[in-house]
This record gives sequence, structure tokens and C-alpha cells, in this order.
Amino acid sequence: MTPFQEFDAELEDWNALSTSAPCSGLLVGNGASMAIWHDFYYDSLFEKAKSVAEKPLSQTELSVFEALNTRNFEHVLSALKTASKVNKALAISSASPRKRYYAIKEALINCTQDVHIPWRLMQAETLDCWNQELARYATVYCSNYDLLTPWAVMQAPKGFNDMFNTPGATFEPGAALAKSKATRVLYLHGGLHLVKNQEGKARKIINTAPTLLSNFAINHSISALDDVPLFVSEGSSEDKRKSIRHSDYLSFCHEQLMGHKDALCIFGHSLGEQDQHLIDALRQAPLKTLCISIYPRNEAFIRFQKNHYSRLFAEQKLTLRFFNSKTHPMGYTRHSVPVEV
Repeated sequence: MTPFQEFDAELEDWNALSTSAPCSGLLVGNGASMAIWHDFYYDSLFEKAKSVAEKPLSQTELSVFEALNTRNFEHVLSALKTASKVNKALAISSASPRKRYYAIKEALINCTQDVHIPWRLMQAETLDCWNQELARYATVYCSNYDLLTPWAVMQAPKGFNDMFNTPGATFEPGAALAKSKATRVLYLHGGLHLVKNQEGKARKIINTAPTLLSNFAINHSISALDDVPLFVSEGSSEDKRKSIRHSDYLSFCHEQLMGHKDALCIFGHSLGEQDQHLIDALRQAPLKTLCISIYPRNEAFIRFQKNHYSRLFAEQKLTLRFFNSKTHPMGYTRHSVPVEV
């Protein structure tokens, strides 16, 4: 497939495509979340945190982001935690790093709750549908950090392996490589339900679905230097690479994507400039077929999307199959929940 090919506006039906080209893996993007809750459509969580109604980022907190030249909350929180520990070791009495740490964490919590669909509005049918669809794959790669995939997995968790199966729900690389028939769920950019402890080890917040989001807020507002949220919230592809390199869990997930074989379904993912690290991983993977969802907005949009993906993988010996996102269970329009005004 050449980058200059003329494309038609035809899209395959997922049910027929999945039969003729079964996929062993699924890469889930933000389009899947937006199909349920439109408020997941936002350009920047950092910008949201600047304008959220309750305790937004102040100019003092913004100066920390500017000093570190990042919009990634994990980078800033980790740096402030380190600064606070260094101050203590050197007997420096300044409490500013600690205060900024909690102020930024609280702003992060407030803005994620502001854009996230409330649990009370989630439909059991939707979560059951997601659960059943995710279970069809050997591996699910989720690039979103919202709670929709964790909530769906919780509907029937026995068929899934999220790599946090130790007694303390920590990630252990050795245990993660153990063979299992369960569907592996790998959060490429972390998640709201994941944290990084003082030693940099990833851990899952253990809770039940109805209170997971609210307890995320509670667990991350206590007055001690506790776990840092582990999710890549913002920034360029290079910023995301930095977060991945500094986490054994994120590095493991990324390596698994680079090693995925045969056929992979991409649902709700634009693979834009900010996703170059994922594009590079897919280019390195020994893939034979990519089945890519396209939202059928109009014929011009469909042709544009087909051209975009063909250009991305022009150098790879890949078969690209394009399907109508509305025919995929995760894209059914009946699952869309109206955003509250």
C-alpha cells in the first residue's frame, strides 16, 4: 500500500472483518472513551487544571511546570516529592515543595473528576459489552488513563490478567511473564487506578468499581508524601517516552506492544504526532495485519483517515483493513451517555 494511493470511502463491517481476519490484540484509544462520554474529548488535562472550578492550578504551581518544561503531572509531582526529601535530608526548613505537591495533586484530582463520567451514569450493559469484547483478545493495550477499561474488567475479572496479581497488587516483571490463558490488559500510559511508590514500583489501587474514582481522590489527598499517580497525562511523544523509560511497568507494556505478532485491531486511536512512540512500536512489531476503526463522519474524512494510516505504515509489509467504528461493540451508539449540563 503506497502513501499516494487513492482511497474510496468504503468501510468494512467489524463482524465480517473479525471473522475473516481474527485479531489477537486490541489497541484502545480515546475514541473508545468518547463513544461513551463526550467530555473525554479535551485537548489538554493541564489546561483543564488551570480553569477547573474548584482549586485550579495557581501561578505558583504553574511556575513549577514551566521550570521543568513539561505539562506532565507525574513528572512535576515526582520532582516535588524528590525536592521535599532532599530538603529534609539537608535540614532545609522550606515546606514549599510539599505544599505545591499537594496543591498540584488536588488540582489534578479535581480536573480528572470534572471530565470523567460519574459511576452513577455508567450502564451495566455497556460495561458487560466491553468486558465481553475485551475478553476476545489475548492482549489488550489501553492507551487511555480513564477508568472505563478497569471498570469493564471488574465486571468479570477472572478472565483477565492486569499484571498486578501479587498480594500487595504490585507489578513484578517476573510474574508478568508467566504464561496464562487470561486476557492480558496492559495500560500503556498508566491509569487513574495506578500509582508509583517511593521506590518507583507500580501498584494498583484495590477497590470496588462504584467507589474507585472517589477513593482515588481520597487516597491521594492525605497529608503525607505518598504514592504518585502513574499515568502519562500530557505532553509530546518525547515526554511520554521519558515517563515510560522511568517506569518498569510502563516499559514492560511498551515492549509487549513492540513484540505483538500477527493481527492487531486499533479502535478509537488517531495515532497522531503525540503518539509517535506508539507508531514506532507498531512499526517494529512483527505484525501482518492492522484492522483500524474509522468513524464514518463523511466520505472526505474516511478517505483522509485511510491516507493517514497508509502513510504511517508505508514502509511496513502490512495489510491494512479499515472498518466502520459504529459496527464494533465498543462503538455502538446506544452506549453513548448524554453529558450533564
